[in-house]
Amino acid sequence: MKKILLILCLALAVQLSAQYEFTIKNNIECTSVKNQQRTGTCWSFSTASFLESELMRLGKPEIDLSEMFMVRNIYLDKARNYVLRQGKANFSQGGLNHDVIRAFQMAGAVPESAYSGLLPGDEYYDHSEMEAAMKGMLDGLVGRKKLSNRWPGAVDCILDNYMGEAPDTFTYQGKKYTPESFAKSLGIKADDYVTLTSFSHHPFYETFILEIPDNYSNGAYYNLPLDELQAIVDNALATGYTVAWDGDVSEKGFSAGQGLAVMPADPEAVANQPVDELTVTQELRQEGYESYATTDDHLMHLTGLAVDQNGTKFYLTKNSWGEVSQYKGFLYMSDAYFRMKTVGIMVHKDAIPKDIAAKLSL
Repeated sequence: MKKILLILCLALAVQLSAQYEFTIKNNIECTSVKNQQRTGTCWSFSTASFLESELMRLGKPEIDLSEMFMVRNIYLDKARNYVLRQGKANFSQGGLNHDVIRAFQMAGAVPESAYSGLLPGDEYYDHSEMEAAMKGMLDGLVGRKKLSNRWPGAVDCILDNYMGEAPDTFTYQGKKYTPESFAKSLGIKADDYVTLTSFSHHPFYETFILEIPDNYSNGAYYNLPLDELQAIVDNALATGYTVAWDGDVSEKGFSAGQGLAVMPADPEAVANQPVDELTVTQELRQEGYESYATTDDHLMHLTGLAVDQNGTKFYLTKNSWGEVSQYKGFLYMSDAYFRMKTVGIMVHKDAIPKDIAAKLSL
């Protein structure tokens, strides 16, 4: 029995010694981890976090932006798009990084203290019933032969009922603002932020409207070879710029609970310890996209670079599912996972290496 116990202890020791050990090379300042809870609003949480880091990079004090103020204004915009397209468009909780920039331009911004998107007594976010109420009403509208100009107010009322009324004015740190004046005070210039991707069914070094369901606003992405897309991310993180990330988290190698996103070459390999990972080519990435193996289902915020004990590159990634895992809401995304499962990114245009920027005429 003692011999068996000794063997088991040795086996456990070997297993524990093989766990991932990360050394952070670049760690850019960001705000605390938030929780989107029972909503599909990761796009707003990730991009708000990205903008909060941008403000700190620009020398501003730390600000907690209201994710739900952006969400509310995009719901209104989606509703109008859905009605004008007579129901032949996507209406859901999902969205993309450029939608937050769009909301910022359309309606401004507010701090979390001015608008939480929760009603008194609510303990967590849950947009399922609200989405169903709006979608049901919109579907009824598009079936009519003629519309009045009153329906946008009805959508606004549904949002008020579930999220609370958005403020026309508010006081922040002793000063009175409107959402528009507050956004202007931040110094964020919407034109400084670009979205990029890498898919070979469109020409490289040109823009195209990325064909994913949540791209309701027909946002255009710069298209680059995969190596150059990754070079932008590496350069950004090495020079103090964070990156807003959009991609697929449905893989077995993605585990928020373990704080890992890896792409083992052997699908049956244990993903909580260093393993050989897939060699990702442009062709393999394209195949994943066109076969629906890679879908746009989650957005996060890349805030740093790290390596494991074998020297493999990882991206330090801030999630919006609360402080889960030993990394308190962060996770480590491997080089291979990034190359295979990234759908798109948003960066400040100054984070793009000059040679690549020249190819894009930026």
